[in-house]
Formats: sequence, C-alpha cells, structure tokens
Amino acid sequence: MMKKSYYTKIAGLGIFLLVLLVFQNYSKAGNENFPEVTFISENTATLKLTDFDPNDLNEKQWQHLGFSEKQTATILKYKNIVGGRFISKEQFKKCFAVSAEKFTELDSFILLPDNNTEAKSDNFKKFEKRVITVTKKFNPDHYSVDDWIKMGFSQRQAEAILKYKTYLGGSFISKEKFRECFIISEENFQKISPYLTLPEKTPPNFNQNTQGFKSEKIKIQYHAFDPNTLDLEGWKSFGFSDKQAQTIINYRDRNLRGSFKSLEEIQKCFVISAEKFEEMKPFIKLSPASNTNENQKSKIIQQEKTDFSKVDLNSITFKQLIEFGFDEKAAGSMIGFRKKLGGFVNKEQILTTYNIDVELMQKLLAVAQLNTSNVPKYTLTDAPEEWLKNHPYFKYSADRIIFYRITNPDDRKIWKYLKLKPEYETRMRLYVK
Repeated sequence: MMKKSYYTKIAGLGIFLLVLLVFQNYSKAGNENFPEVTFISENTATLKLTDFDPNDLNEKQWQHLGFSEKQTATILKYKNIVGGRFISKEQFKKCFAVSAEKFTELDSFILLPDNNTEAKSDNFKKFEKRVITVTKKFNPDHYSVDDWIKMGFSQRQAEAILKYKTYLGGSFISKEKFRECFIISEENFQKISPYLTLPEKTPPNFNQNTQGFKSEKIKIQYHAFDPNTLDLEGWKSFGFSDKQAQTIINYRDRNLRGSFKSLEEIQKCFVISAEKFEEMKPFIKLSPASNTNENQKSKIIQQEKTDFSKVDLNSITFKQLIEFGFDEKAAGSMIGFRKKLGGFVNKEQILTTYNIDVELMQKLLAVAQLNTSNVPKYTLTDAPEEWLKNHPYFKYSADRIIFYRITNPDDRKIWKYLKLKPEYETRMRLYVK
C-alpha cells in the first residue's frame, strides 16, 4: 500500500508539472511583444494653409504642413492600414499622430467628407477630386490666380501656388522646384510637367536659404559724392537695391527734413550696414544744409509734415506711413492686418505684421500713440459668427466655439473645452471682454 501511494503521488506531481508547462507556453503565445507606440510632439511652425486632399500628399508635402518625419511616417502607415486611402475627415482624425488641435487647424482645408457615412453615400459629390486640364505649353511664372483656377485648382489652391512662387523669389525656377509645392500632387505634376517651359533641374547657383540666386559680389566703383543731392540711381550705383535706395532717400527727405547734417546721421540709416558705411565714408562730401539745391528745398517746404507724436496707430493712414519712410508693401500690410483685427490692442502686435521693416516700425512705435477705445471686443458666447470666422486669432477655433456655446453658454467652460496652447489663448483674450 505504501508503494502504491508513493507512485500515485509521483504520477500526480508529473501531471501537475505537465499542465503548468502547457499553460506557460500558452501564456507566451498570447503575450507577443508589440512595438511600443510613441506619441510625437507637434511641429509648431507657422503655416500657410490651403485646400488639400490628404491622399495626394507625399512625405515632403506632409512636412510642409508642419508634421515631423516620424509623424509623417506614422500618417502614411496609418493610411495603408485603413486601405490605402482616407475616405473621410473622421477617419483621418483617428490617426494618433494628428493631435486634436492640429486637426482643428487643418479641418476646413481637407477635401474629404466629414464622416464615413457621407463618404459611402452615392449622392455625395462635394469633395469629388478636381480634374486638372492642360492643353498647351506655358510658363507658370506668368500665370495668375484665374489661370490656375481655369486649369482646375480651387481659389485657395491657386492663391497658395502664387504664394509659393513668391517664397521662391518670384519664379518657380525649375520643374524640380515646382514639384515641391505641396499643393501640386504627384499625379497632377505628371500631367503638368510636359507643358512647363522650365528647366528640368534647379540651377546650381540657386540658394534656398536666401530664397534667390547667389550673386557674386560686384566691386563698386566709388567716387566723391554729396549724400544730400544723390538721387535714386546714384544710390543704386553704389550697390543698393531699388527698395534700399528709396528707403535712404525717404529717410533723408522725410525723417531728416531734406538733408544729412553729419556722418552719424548717415550711419544711423538702418539699410546702410556698418561695413557699407566704412566703404563709402572716404568718399562722402557733406555740404552744409544751406547749400542744398533750391528745387529740393522747395519740395521739402511743399511736402506736408506730420507730427507723429500725435498720430494714433489705429487710425494712421497709408499716406502717413509712406511719409514716415515705409514702402507701399509694408504700409499696405500694416493697414490690412489692422483691419482684419479690428484694431491693435498693443504695440507688440504691430511688430508681427508681415513685410514690415522692424527697425523703422520700432521708431514709429516709440513716438506714436495707440488708442484702443474703439477696438471691438466680445465674450465668446455673444461674438458674431462672422467675426469669429474672419478674425485672425479666432478663425481656427471658430467652429468649436460656436458648437460649444450652443449647449454651454458659459465663457469659462468654453475656454476649458477649447484646450488651447497658452500663447494662442493669450492673444485671443486680447479681444475678449
């Protein structure tokens, strides 16, 4: 009996070990090591957005939209997982490399239906792919917004193509550079390419970092000159561009009332670098202000003078900005930006205006006033929809604000739901009661 009991125990222990081994192998099979998911921080570069189909974009074009290389790789992998195409915004939004804030920023530009139901509907036609038609050879540098629209692009796409041309320095340079415009899908590029009257490759002297062509430094032939009588062509002959030469003349005639009275005043003109001033210095022959030619004197006397210490930056005119020394592009940009905002709330905003000469603007800000009493401000719950959708600080969050305030007409709750970056919320609050 003792021996039988002993063998029974041994057999039971063996069965137990066998069951344990089988369970262990089963557990290993059920717990495969999956690759770790890493969430990637969002690229916060300032973007120029326009309509696009996320199915058309390649790696470089996703990066133009502000995504990192890792985020781009994740988006393209996700597109393959869902069948090789995004069929709706709803599906695209689920890609974890696209944050909620980034999706909100891109939402209104995505050429896809809002949800999967709409995408599968036979009646859905709104975002059918545009057909690009080209019938003859053309130089894209000469095409206007209307020309690109006639080819098949949307209004916003056409405007973005022209902005890209400006970014390159006013010319598409080559087919290679034209291809890099993220609005032009690979499919459309293949259609358009045979008709482009552009070289295939980018010339070796094109410098992307300076958005133009490298030029060899031309040796300037200086001669003795009086800076108080030198005209536009004279300044250009010393190596200054049209814009720089005009700025020097505006600085002399408007800021200094017609004449440089010392070498220091010439040196203070911000378009004349220290190196350039040292080159010119031995040739400068300053004449006394009394010797300024009579025609120039007459012009200065007739010219209307503005006391900029009494000017309000929220009502300063285009003409007054030109008088202060700004070129037309900078003056137009400032007034246009002010109009979109409904008025400036602080002087720092003005320095963020595109195309502005920062140093010259700082001089204006130092003397001019800023009256903010007439700048419109609203609460989030009573702000007009049109105002929200057109205001530069609110337009990317407008739809969410309108949605949240329907069920929660409380500003504090709406701010909480928006979950904005601190810098975005700070600038929006400038226009909130």
